[in-house]
Amino acid sequence: MEILPGIEIKEKSLWVKKKKILIIADIHLGYEQKMIDSGILVPKRMFSEIKKEIEELLKLKPELIVINGDVKHELGKISDQEWRDALDFLDLLMNKAEVILIRGNHDNLLEPIARKRGIEVRNFYCFDDICVLHGHKIFLETMDKKIKTLIIGHDHPAITLDDGVKKEKFKCFLFGSYKDKKIIVMPSFFNLVEGSDIKKERLFSPFLKDLNNFRVFVLGDKVYDFGKLKNIR
Repeated sequence: MEILPGIEIKEKSLWVKKKKILIIADIHLGYEQKMIDSGILVPKRMFSEIKKEIEELLKLKPELIVINGDVKHELGKISDQEWRDALDFLDLLMNKAEVILIRGNHDNLLEPIARKRGIEVRNFYCFDDICVLHGHKIFLETMDKKIKTLIIGHDHPAITLDDGVKKEKFKCFLFGSYKDKKIIVMPSFFNLVEGSDIKKERLFSPFLKDLNNFRVFVLGDKVYDFGKLKNIR
């Protein structure tokens, strides 16, 4: 499904078909180890599941893959799992396409990993009239008038649907505006947590103050356009 002309939702990623650019946000490698260290037992299968999903997306034959922040999860260190999984992850991508890493709020210590593979960590990446940035900070360069569309992650949008008997949470994309620009908000790519319920939970990005007029694209067995959030409420 196209969320904007030329920009398609592909599973939990965005595909800029004309440019052959694949955009993925919020991988959070090492999340399971953080949970285990906190006393919560979870199976370490997230990375293998991510790899399978990535391998399917690579069938699109992208020429450029943009990772839009939060490759790793730990804030104050690089865990053994993060070293191992992040390098394996980058090798998988770099074998198929050029890779750009966007700095997320969990990526203060991403540079040592990126240097191992000769990749620069950037604050944003712009092409044509589109700019990709994580969304936890606003950079003046991305507010230039020639930029018409912003693509962010960071807040892991999801929505809980209730039919009166059963409640279930689904990852979702959001589409709205920030000042004079269109904005697309991506869901997290990792699977253990669906994300933050946009109907109930506070979002933290400075780009997302009022979501009422944002359109919600829910990820289920296909992509469903639920219309504006205020009408869902």
